[in-house]
Amino acid sequence: MEQHEIDEILSRPLSQELLARDLTRLAYVAKDGTPRNVPIAFTWNGSEIVMCTTKNAPKLRSLRHRPEVALTIDTEVHPPKILLIRGRAELDVVDGIPEEYLQMNGSYEMTPEQRVEWEAEVRSLYDGMVRVVVTPTWVKLIDFENTLPSAVEELVRQRAEREHA
Repeated sequence: MEQHEIDEILSRPLSQELLARDLTRLAYVAKDGTPRNVPIAFTWNGSEIVMCTTKNAPKLRSLRHRPEVALTIDTEVHPPKILLIRGRAELDVVDGIPEEYLQMNGSYEMTPEQRVEWEAEVRSLYDGMVRVVVTPTWVKLIDFENTLPSAVEELVRQRAEREHA
């Protein structure tokens, strides 16, 4: 997929709305060759998806071995709105707590007092984290109004051909 196509899709209002959500599902291949799909908090910085995890997370061994990932960001309403992203995970080990981690957890409903307690707990628990950074190399936006999954698009096309035959 060409970069200008990726940029066009990601700049759409619905894509921007989905990229402002809290959670994505990160799919990758584990060291044993089987698939994994885990929910993980993320933030969008305008060109990359940034997720943060513990330095001892099992997924890191897998991502070092096979960095290809797929992400799904979606809604829980009908019809669902879905942003699919593929790319390669780059791992960045950092001391302390990355600012992105604090940002991505900023929209969870917490009172100011709970937020202070949560941040103090995070800072006391982690001496560092790993930023998992994904630059999109392929994207698809599905809203079930203007865009559909490719298999459904094919069925719609086939139906139209039958009706006009």
